[in-house]
Amino acid sequence: MGARAKPVVGIQPELLRWARLSANMTAGEVADKFKKHAEEIEGWERGEGGPSYAQLERLAYEIYKRPLAIFFLPTPPDEPKVRTEFRSLPDADLSALHRHTFLLIRKGYAFQASLDELYRGRNPTDRPLWREITLTTGQSISAQAERARGLLGVSLNQVRAEPDDDSALKLWRRAIEAHGIFVFKDSFKQQDISGFCLRHAEFPVILINNSTTKTRQTFSLLHELAHLLFNRNGISRFDDAGIEELSPQDRTIEVFCNSIAAEILVPARDFAVAVRELNVDPRQASDEEFAILARRYHVSRSVILRRFLDQGRVTKAFYLEKDREWSNQRAAGGGGGDYYNTHGAYLSERSLRDVVASYSQRTITKSEAAEMIGVKPKNFSTFQDLVLRGAA
Repeated sequence: MGARAKPVVGIQPELLRWARLSANMTAGEVADKFKKHAEEIEGWERGEGGPSYAQLERLAYEIYKRPLAIFFLPTPPDEPKVRTEFRSLPDADLSALHRHTFLLIRKGYAFQASLDELYRGRNPTDRPLWREITLTTGQSISAQAERARGLLGVSLNQVRAEPDDDSALKLWRRAIEAHGIFVFKDSFKQQDISGFCLRHAEFPVILINNSTTKTRQTFSLLHELAHLLFNRNGISRFDDAGIEELSPQDRTIEVFCNSIAAEILVPARDFAVAVRELNVDPRQASDEEFAILARRYHVSRSVILRRFLDQGRVTKAFYLEKDREWSNQRAAGGGGGDYYNTHGAYLSERSLRDVVASYSQRTITKSEAAEMIGVKPKNFSTFQDLVLRGAA
């Protein structure tokens, strides 16, 4: 029987505990990955024994997704704490966030650091959207939504001219990026989370869940935009469950963000005309009638139903029942396809284009460029080709 590997010398036990908690994992969950008891992991975190070098590598790279060197720091680095930075979920939902969701949030902060480096600390947009408009619950929803839509420069005619929901999503995404907010996508393992946003003085970021329909992504994009125009971080679920558990102030803002997103996408004035032309009663309407209205704006049937709810034409109970029915029918969006095209779609189109431009001008190295977009240097040339061909 071989000798037991010795614990690595110089690890700070406090760093082991911090890394685990920042990944939202219990000692038992970590122990399961090593086929150990939780008490041994807790012992490591108290300085009793410790992981071998191979175990530390696995903790760093596979489980906690951290650089190995971080475990030798004297104290944990100063990072934003998810539980204090996000107020748009009740405590029970924050506690239920998966490890993968925590890692995606950390990835969002890493994107902001890369953007700060790429653009040398200053947003490349002359007039960023959040400096042109600040949302408030004390003013008209329709007036604020109209102003936001006008600043974005997206008209209803443009939306209707798009051939499909994916094209409409790209239209909104490019308009938002043109106004200084960087939009990324990823495949969330926690399917009930639709996206989140991270505020920043220069580089606010939105990250939306690509594992759902394009119409759902569009609503999530506009909902998170509303959060940023409130100057707050946000993390959103697919449904309204949990809103009633928020504080009165946070509940008001969440409901307001939903209403702003719906009004930007489906303006009440135009919606009234469309409903009149179709002569539809939402309490008796067929799924196809809801679909006709949804196609007019490239949104989901649930967004159309939300407009009826906002107008008081259906009850909250009716809305929740119908939305649940449609959720059960909803197929997951996207998936498969070419890796590079898919990964390219995950990245902020504007930042990817500017990273490639900076590399072409030799202001950054290939390694730096690859790190900024989160790929290995050997794969960077493929993403460069995507940009040059206009495919990203």
